[in-house]
Amino acid sequence: MSLRGYLQIIRPVNALVAGIAVLLGVLVAGMELTPAMLLLVLAVFCITGAGNAVNDYFDREIDAINRPERPIPSAAVSVRGAAIFSAVLFLSGIICAAFVHPFCFGFACVNSIILIAYAARLKGVPLVGNFAVSYLSGSIFLFGGASGGMDGILLNLPIAGIVFFPMMAREILKDAEDIEGDQAGGVRTLPMVTGVLTSCRVAAVLAAGAVVLSILPIVPWWGVWYLVTIVVADLVILSAVASSLRCSTSACVRKSGATKSLKTGMFAVLALFILWAMIG
Repeated sequence: MSLRGYLQIIRPVNALVAGIAVLLGVLVAGMELTPAMLLLVLAVFCITGAGNAVNDYFDREIDAINRPERPIPSAAVSVRGAAIFSAVLFLSGIICAAFVHPFCFGFACVNSIILIAYAARLKGVPLVGNFAVSYLSGSIFLFGGASGGMDGILLNLPIAGIVFFPMMAREILKDAEDIEGDQAGGVRTLPMVTGVLTSCRVAAVLAAGAVVLSILPIVPWWGVWYLVTIVVADLVILSAVASSLRCSTSACVRKSGATKSLKTGMFAVLALFILWAMIG
């Protein structure tokens, strides 16, 4: 057991990006970035980190096959330690959210429950598990918008939708990569039901949906220069899913690097959203 293992189990980079992303929801809701909003960043960081930790807790047998370098299989973190750590993080995130707005508290509670349910059960239900993760990603902006009440939530719905679709595509491609380990762990995913090729096609359609949404005039900063920049990120997303369209095996999907490229495209979109929210 090590401090480094506990840091790794929360995926700190992903948790920090999620924490920063919530500020975009705050800006879109028309709220000011006051010091109090740092509580939202901390809440999202803690809850995202807790979700990653509890996911590793339930996935320890699968990770022993697919990801033996992860903290629990590598013995950097004990099983009991991961459970306690995730519980502390969930509670910390919920408490932080409660100090901002009742709606933020509600999102924190609901999303924490979904994260636990996903790790324990929903992951093994084809598409439902993918939907849960995609909702959680998009809801980060709704969570930020909730600081401004219901109006803030509604203003963030378009952005949440744009994030939802590529995340859904990436989750399906990740399942296509991990068929062997998922089978060993008793998890049933879409690629097991429909085959890798069909799943890759579904992912491509979802990614295309995100691209279409991103160029429609549904974001507050829509304009010519926004379109010029967002098209670059969209091309990365489309290129990512296109690289997997000829794959019929997990090895092929892994070799294509589609999930990593798709993640890069999604981060680029997020960075552009933050940029345009600040200057638009």
